[in-house]
Amino acid sequence: MLGLLASCAQMGPMEAQSDNIRMAATNARTYADHDKLVKQYQRTAKEMLVKAEEQKKLLQHYEEKSYLYGRQAQDKQSHTLALLHKYERTAEETMKQAAFHQKMALELAQHGDAASAEIPSGRNLKNNARIGSDSNDQI
Repeated sequence: MLGLLASCAQMGPMEAQSDNIRMAATNARTYADHDKLVKQYQRTAKEMLVKAEEQKKLLQHYEEKSYLYGRQAQDKQSHTLALLHKYERTAEETMKQAAFHQKMALELAQHGDAASAEIPSGRNLKNNARIGSDSNDQI
């Protein structure tokens, strides 16, 4: 029953964005495709770092003012710390993806016309990283 409900749930904006980026990464063939992906991944990483910074400030607040939250103080600190780590991991993974696509774009630029050069079909460029796979703000 729970599985049915989960499968019917709508995707959040980060999940939809992740799926779009994943699809674009799978279909990337030209310098322009990879360059666009680099920018998308870098933008996503920056967003995750901003969220991580917000969580750091919130965690500091919970630690300094734990008396305001009574029994919930430790729960709030734990949850905030978990989100902080999640955002930092996601930013790191996303930057790795940006670096991979930057490398691919540079290789394509070196092999001729950067705008129309395609990746040789004999290469195995499967992307194994999970970007945004756990992009919900819940732990």
